[in-house]
Amino acid sequence: MTRLLQVQDFLRQKRLAVVGVSHNPKDFTRALYQELQRRDYDVVPVNPGVEEIAGQRCYARVCDIDPPVDGALIMTKAAVAERVVRECHEAGIRKIWLYRATGAGAVDPAAVRFCLANGISVVAGECPFMFLPESAWIHRAHGFCKKVVGSYPG
Repeated sequence: MTRLLQVQDFLRQKRLAVVGVSHNPKDFTRALYQELQRRDYDVVPVNPGVEEIAGQRCYARVCDIDPPVDGALIMTKAAVAERVVRECHEAGIRKIWLYRATGAGAVDPAAVRFCLANGISVVAGECPFMFLPESAWIHRAHGFCKKVVGSYPG
């Protein structure tokens, strides 16, 4: 499956854990979380240091979510990504997106290897905003630039 097909497949899931969503309403993780909500995704916040996000219960681990989610968007530091994908595996999550816009983001080579070795579909990198229809111009520009330099998923 090509990376673009993996992206599309992930975005077809309607109940998603957003792991690493911040308590700070101005944080980028919150903007993406709210955008997914606005687009009728059933998003479930996961952050062990936060009890609730915008009035919604926030879970410490994906294993605690009930009913389970269809996929997990991981927006943590790369240093904890492997632990999080292992928890996702334990929870039966078969679709994972390791977020990255710049820098490493949540992309950790060991986390990617774990996903691949365990039959988990993984989008390793990219920002979901680039793939959501009618996103703000800055996200469309980001996608356009990646197409120009040949790094857009194909």
